[in-house]
Amino acid sequence: MRRIWAVCRKELLCTFASPVFYIVAAVNLFLFGVFFYVIVGSSREAHLRYVFHNIAVTLLFTSPMITMRLFAEERKLGTFELLMTSPITLAELVIGKLLGAVLTFGVLIALTLEFPVLLVSFGRPDLGPLLTGYLGIILMGTAFMSAGMFASSLTDNQIVAVVIGFGIALLLFIISWFSPQVGGPLGDFLEGMSISSRFENFARGVLDTGDVVFCLSLTGIFAFLTVRSLDWRRW
Repeated sequence: MRRIWAVCRKELLCTFASPVFYIVAAVNLFLFGVFFYVIVGSSREAHLRYVFHNIAVTLLFTSPMITMRLFAEERKLGTFELLMTSPITLAELVIGKLLGAVLTFGVLIALTLEFPVLLVSFGRPDLGPLLTGYLGIILMGTAFMSAGMFASSLTDNQIVAVVIGFGIALLLFIISWFSPQVGGPLGDFLEGMSISSRFENFARGVLDTGDVVFCLSLTGIFAFLTVRSLDWRRW
């Protein structure tokens, strides 16, 4: 656990020392504020359901930008070989870097906590959908961070890592769009594999353990693939 935290702390220090993080944070906070003002202000309804949907879409772009440097930068700077020979397992390395990315993402989401505070101050929102909505955002973001980390492990070019990470996240987000055309058991399978369909339940205030397990499973699968990718590239 100590070695995992050491890797996580290093990632956090590097992230908060980079101007890229503050640019991403500023852009996201501006967009979140626009979503809140336009959607809640126009509807006059004390809920964040549609705000959450728009935040979920921004994750498609934000998550690969946070994770693009996790391994790609290590190769570019020539420190990847040093990591591979350090007294730490690949699993600990991957978990530490993923934890650092998730905590960075958590800071961005924490910036939106003013929205439910405003709703509670000036209205009577149902707290259930607010809590499940934030849980859904966190779980979806964690899965996207894991996918972005896997993308970063495949290349030493951060731009390429962003493109691959965005492509994976986008596929997971829109795969249910093909369900009506396919139909039958395959259509049901595609619907079940869509993270956006799962997120809809969270946004509506429905907490289904199957949706939680799905997001956590995606996170675990991409973390495992990252370990295998690093192991393969090491040799």
